[in-house]
Amino acid sequence: MDKKNYTLTDLSVIKKVMGDHDVTFSKGLGQNFLINPTVCPRMAEAVRESTDGKIGVLEIGAGVGVLTKELLERCDKVVCVELDTRLFPVLNDTLSGYDNLTLINEDILKADLKKIVKEHFDGMEVFVCANLPYYITSPVIMRLLEEKLPFSKIIVMVQKEAGDRLCAKVGSRESGAVTVAVNYYAEAKKLFDVSRGSFFPSPKVDSCVIQLDLTKKGDYNVTDESNFFKMVKSAFAQRRKTILNSVSSGMGIPKEKLSLAIEKSGLSPTARAEALTMEELVTLSNNICEVK
Repeated sequence: MDKKNYTLTDLSVIKKVMGDHDVTFSKGLGQNFLINPTVCPRMAEAVRESTDGKIGVLEIGAGVGVLTKELLERCDKVVCVELDTRLFPVLNDTLSGYDNLTLINEDILKADLKKIVKEHFDGMEVFVCANLPYYITSPVIMRLLEEKLPFSKIIVMVQKEAGDRLCAKVGSRESGAVTVAVNYYAEAKKLFDVSRGSFFPSPKVDSCVIQLDLTKKGDYNVTDESNFFKMVKSAFAQRRKTILNSVSSGMGIPKEKLSLAIEKSGLSPTARAEALTMEELVTLSNNICEVK
């Protein structure tokens, strides 16, 4: 089957293709169509430039296939997990002629990612590349990191504010619990900004493309990983509270015991979570394990 030369960033083309299949976009699923023709090629190139070997890509949500098409042109295998079944006839049309694509109708937050990687990416270096719906950005990224699958990099478009937080330095005012988690599993950096006018319908906020490099995982000597993330979540849940109050209430640890751990860590009980470095958070977590 021949490839169809659709210009998938042309709004008139998008409307015609979707009209041909009697499909309308879904605000509920966070669907905004990318009409800036430069964005997806840059994202796909960021994947291609990362390795000389065989490349497998897990894409999350295909829309009408604008990013998918760029990935298919540059990578050996693309597996797209798409929740909206209405888009499958559209994708079979816009991406016809490509034999390196597999579409899977699943919810990315529930799909068996280990099974997908094992079945589809044998012998390949695996990347994640996606334009993430804003409303599931943090849950998706956390799941991808926590699964500890053999992903080399995660290259995703997210809301600019979320991207700033994900790529912030731990210990800065912009940092949060998700910042700490990303820093624990990967090295994060922003690749480029994407204006709101790049989409239809235009959202109320700008976006950016970020890269999480899982090959550059930090070497942190955490005694108990579960305890560490519970502490981080508690510490940042009430940002205005001191670590003594927020961690005590969040983890159910008596303040007397927690005060000992804080003192042993060389920290002030009046410090707030956003002021602590990664190393200080790790030290505090390890000392909490000793006093619990």
